[in-house]
Amino acid sequence: MISVDFSELESFIGKDIGKSDWMLIDQNRIQQFADATSDHQWIHLDSERAAKELPTKSTIAHGFLTLSLIVPLSSMIWTITGTKMTINYGLNKVRFISMVPVNSKVRLSVKVNEVNKLDNGGTQVISEATLEVEGDEKPAYIAESIMLAFPG
Repeated sequence: MISVDFSELESFIGKDIGKSDWMLIDQNRIQQFADATSDHQWIHLDSERAAKELPTKSTIAHGFLTLSLIVPLSSMIWTITGTKMTINYGLNKVRFISMVPVNSKVRLSVKVNEVNKLDNGGTQVISEATLEVEGDEKPAYIAESIMLAFPG
């Protein structure tokens, strides 16, 4: 993990920050997400049907489950020091490119695209977050993530 001081954020524009550790996406995690969101679609939970009907031959993770991992996986990659707080501000765009089969390992890479100073003293950091699936050529998604950082 790297530490970037708030005052140096602009020097990271266009740079790949790094990659997270691998994280296992097992059926228990998928089930917990289904229960938390009331999204119990068979493609996530019915392993017998998925084996017959999905190209993965297994259940797959919810897209929003994998997207929610941006925050914990990013925290394995970098931290911004010299702040009183950082806030997840949302996403500009997301493209789900490939499925994440149960028992896959995923990791995140982060590239800083923009750093914009705000009138309220904060700074907006727009990053490209790419979720890689171990052994797959295509990523699971590419998302443009927005974070606000306030000096402290």
